[in-house]
Amino acid sequence: MKQLISILLLSHFVYCYVDWSSDKNPLKWNNQAKQTLEHLLKRKINKKVAKNIILFLGDGMGIGTITAGRIRKGQMQGFNGEETVTYMESLDDVALSKTYSIDAQTTDSAGSATAYLCGVKSRAGTIGLNGYAIPFNCSSSLDNQVDSILKWAHNAGKSTGIVTTTRVTHATPASAFAHSAYRDWESFDDIRFTQKLKSEGCKDIAAQLIEDNNFINVVLGGGRSKFIPTSKRDPVAKLNGTRVDGRNLIWQWLTQMSSLNKSHKFIWNATDFRQTDFGAHEHILGLLAYNHLDYEFQRNKTIEPSISEMTLKAIELLKKNDNGFFLLVEGGRIDHGHHQNQAQKALDDFVAFDDAIGSALKKVSLEDTLVVVTADHSHTFTLGGNSLRGNPVLGLALTSYTNVSDANLTYTSILYGNGPGGLLKIRDFNLTLNDTFKIDYTQEASVFRKSATHSGEDVSVYASGPMSFLFTNTIEQNVLPHLMAYSACIGPYSNEQCEKERGSLKNSKNSCFLFGSKLLFRRFTKISIFLYGIFVFISNFVAINF
Repeated sequence: MKQLISILLLSHFVYCYVDWSSDKNPLKWNNQAKQTLEHLLKRKINKKVAKNIILFLGDGMGIGTITAGRIRKGQMQGFNGEETVTYMESLDDVALSKTYSIDAQTTDSAGSATAYLCGVKSRAGTIGLNGYAIPFNCSSSLDNQVDSILKWAHNAGKSTGIVTTTRVTHATPASAFAHSAYRDWESFDDIRFTQKLKSEGCKDIAAQLIEDNNFINVVLGGGRSKFIPTSKRDPVAKLNGTRVDGRNLIWQWLTQMSSLNKSHKFIWNATDFRQTDFGAHEHILGLLAYNHLDYEFQRNKTIEPSISEMTLKAIELLKKNDNGFFLLVEGGRIDHGHHQNQAQKALDDFVAFDDAIGSALKKVSLEDTLVVVTADHSHTFTLGGNSLRGNPVLGLALTSYTNVSDANLTYTSILYGNGPGGLLKIRDFNLTLNDTFKIDYTQEASVFRKSATHSGEDVSVYASGPMSFLFTNTIEQNVLPHLMAYSACIGPYSNEQCEKERGSLKNSKNSCFLFGSKLLFRRFTKISIFLYGIFVFISNFVAINF
């Protein structure tokens, strides 16, 4: 009983400092609504051809994660949180994306990445392949490969780059350059990817990056283990590599770049990363961790750069190309936090991911750069409990009438449908704020699983820049690269007609004017036809009666 009283008192203490007194005045909300309306009415349509495209991908970043992440970000800044506007939410246009694969109601990161990068839906678990390819079947992958928008951009003469907080061979980044019948064929480790698969004509994903895609200008992320042999020890992790073929793909990349006479550099730590002039190089390979990069909360800043730093450095290198660039930026560890049912890890990585979007928006111009933000799938993550305004999003559920469940026990606002937090027996003790704010605290779930599953609901798509108004409605996930490609007239839309339709539109102001002029002309034409019809009718009537 004493514990429950202390919890309730602490809960009241936390809540009593929340100030929403100004929200009582209806003038605030009416004025806010009018300002929003005025902003929408003044918006200019940008129909120019996009020079640059940046795709931000929040792995596992469902709508619930965006809501909770927004609140978390605001509360970290000292605000109530609910009213916070994230950088991604400040973009002009929004749509919903349907994430299923052709064989899965709830998809994985490989099948979904093939959709939003390559433009076709496929089977879950496969990378850069169409739907005829069969998971785990090497031979079926050889004649069913599809290129990604990164390759389309390269073929159009643009620079290309990948930034991720996961291994660079993980499902999302791999789908930008690789073709694999199984997402876990990351390295020739003789466990997942074997000699038999190699003899059938397949390559592991790390080998594909180095051998078949050395045109990519900048690759930043983790996963050194997949590129070095078992005989070589990693300088930071003090662990050996995973490759049983004896190859050091990092050395191979360095040799290739030298033979091609390209200015290049390999980077493996934050110190070297920060001291490197990215603008002075044509190619940079940055493998900044043995495995994935750490979660943002535990990142050693002297060893690993932030996702914002990596994004800015990548843009610094890519922007030199007068033809523009394509950049994929993945906040990959949002997903990993959710798989563990550890919401603070997921939400803090969401905040870091959103900050990277903000950093990029300050670096580029939306006049010639299309910025798109989306997710591959969602998670069984919920934010409920009828909590009061300003309640700590990672805390206990606090309502105006009770602080406990019907079992007379405290519980958290954030819960999961399944995962490691699943209760194998009914909890008979109260949770405290001290419990829920521990970074490794595992939120409770309905069903126990060692790793939480994804969820199948639609995910958000945000966009600003040239042709961003195309990102609207509820669309299939595979439509996204088509919209991006059309905005830049690359890939399937690299034809004169694409540029001709918009080539004469010098700026967004003229675009809006011409768009409006066309509408006025059409209306004028219809009115003219209507008046002419009346004139003909009267003339015929007079003629008949005459």
